This record gives sequence, C-alpha cells and structure tokens, in this order.
Amino acid sequence: MNDDYISFNRPVIAGEELEFIVDSIQKGWVSGDGPYTKKAQELLEHQIGSDCKVLLTTSCTHALEMSAILIDITPGDEVIVPSFTFVSTALAFVMRGAKPVFADIRPDTLNMDEGIIERLITDKTRAIVPVHYAGVGCDMDAIMDIARARNLVVIEDNAHGLYGKYKKRNLGSIGHLATQSFHETKNIICGEGGALVINDDEYSERAEIVREKGTDRSRFFRGQVDKYSWIDIGSSYVMSDILAAFLYGQLLNSATIQENRKAIWEFYFKNLQEWAERSGVRMPLVPDYCQQAYHMFYLLMPSQEIRSDFMSYLEKYVIPRIIAMTIIMVMVQATAADTATSYPGGYSVKQTFSIAR
Repeated sequence: MNDDYISFNRPVIAGEELEFIVDSIQKGWVSGDGPYTKKAQELLEHQIGSDCKVLLTTSCTHALEMSAILIDITPGDEVIVPSFTFVSTALAFVMRGAKPVFADIRPDTLNMDEGIIERLITDKTRAIVPVHYAGVGCDMDAIMDIARARNLVVIEDNAHGLYGKYKKRNLGSIGHLATQSFHETKNIICGEGGALVINDDEYSERAEIVREKGTDRSRFFRGQVDKYSWIDIGSSYVMSDILAAFLYGQLLNSATIQENRKAIWEFYFKNLQEWAERSGVRMPLVPDYCQQAYHMFYLLMPSQEIRSDFMSYLEKYVIPRIIAMTIIMVMVQATAADTATSYPGGYSVKQTFSIAR
C-alpha cells in the first residue's frame, strides 16, 4: 500500500509466524486439527483460564453459529443482542430461525445496557449475547445474575476483547460460551479465523461434533471409536493448520503486541484529550473495574455533520488520503431483516452517536 495512505489496520508479524507456517507445510499437515491447532488451543486455554475448552474455528461468525446450534436455537426463539454491533452477532441466531431482540447501549461504554435487559425477556427468550465493545467489558455480574434467575444462556461475543478483564476475570471466561476473532483487523490475527470458548462442560462433547460436520471424527482420532459417523447437525468449522501456525506465533508474542497497542492507545488519549474537551468530542471511557484490551480508539463526534467535516479536514490538511471503514453497524437501522427483528424501547442512546475511528 502507498505510504500516503493510512490504512484501517496493518497486519503484524511479531515472531516466528512464517517459520511455523513453513514447518506446518513441511510436516505435511495443513488441514484442520493438526499440531499447531492443538498448540494454539492449549495456549489460549491457558491464557483465558477458568478451565475453559477452546476450539479454533474458521471465523468468530462461525463460532457464534456453533453457539446457536449448541443451545438448540429453533424458529421463534428470541435472543437479546446489543443494538450497536456487527451483523454477525445477530445473524448467527437468525440463521437458526431466532428473532434478535435489540437492547439499547450504555452512553458511557457503548456496551449493552444491562439495566434494560429484564424488560426485554419473554417466555421465548433463550440467550443474552453481550458484546465487549472496543475490548471494554460489559457489566457481566449483572448479566450473569439475570441469566441465572431466568435460566438463560450467556454467550460473550468477545471479538474485540481478548486479554481484556472484568473485575480481574478474563473476558471470554465468564459466560457459558464465548467467541473470539482472529480476523486481520483484530489484535491477534491469522487473516481469517476465530475460536469457540466453552466454559460449561455441558457443551464440550457436542461442540466437537458440530465443528466436524456433525461427525464424531475427533473421537475417532483420539482412538475412542473405531470409525467415525455422522451423528448430528454441524458444518465445516475447523481452521486450517496453516492459519493455526500463524496464530500460534501471534499468541506466543501476545504480550509484546498488547504492549505496543497500549502505547499507541495511550498516546492518542494523552494528546487528544485537551482538544476533545474543548471541541465537545468524547473519547473512550474505561470503567475502573475493567482492564481494556486496547482494541480500538474511537472518537464520539457531537453530530454527523461535525463528523463529516472532521474526516474532510483530515483528508485535506493532515494526510493525502484516509482509508476509512465503517464496520460497526447500528443494527436497529438495518432493514434487511426487519421482519425478523424486535425493537422495543426506542433505542434513544444509539441514535445520538456518530463515531470517527
């Protein structure tokens, strides 16, 4: 890419990623569940903790799809998701016939507003899917208390939040299930990839089957059965060992990657703070009980008009060209799935936000 451009993200090689890829190819195992998949899964389990089980997947979206299958989502079920998120958070459940019920977001963290969840629950509600926006944790104590009282499953969409913490607990280790993203735009990457984090043993055995096209292939490779069979629904959610090799190299150097991102985030915060206060621009808020993942630095503009003027100014006077990508969607403004959605509450908060990143 031309140096005159500031890209939305730049893939980082932090260590031995390329060497591991070559090793994977030379050893002749480039399909799924090879040596590097096992190494990466074990390392992630150690890093996330809480006795979780990790299964690498082809994307975070696919991990969410697996979650929908594992909790037996059927047509007519309802799933509570934030109104401010990427489409995958809702789509994974819509594909199983569920209706997403959109919860408004908090004005401080932009996370799901835990205070309104109770009034969104009906006798059809099956799950709550909090998104840790920008790697800042939702109020998981409140969400888990509601889920326990109403017998609901909590699935953390932790695409932004690997290595973030909520009250000293790792994001992704709190809900019954969690999903991770290793897409090129995330902190830890492998191009395209994700993971399902299983914190409730109830889902472990079936998750392996769903991930392997509905077969008990994993049990076969462990010598637990003499042949594998098709026994459930599922799909091909297994990550290539080539991608797992790259991911393993990233995970080994996660501390360095995170320190670099922290330094960049803090540089922005320190040097933009005075200007932001003077201009009525809001910067990210991290509650005292959270340790953020340093995934994103965003600015909340006072209006859409000011946001557009700000972007035009940067393009004209600061750098020759900005490549801007808007990837977070205000879901209640989408129209493609209007017939399958529910919008109680009015969503007054999300409608006030105009974000420049």
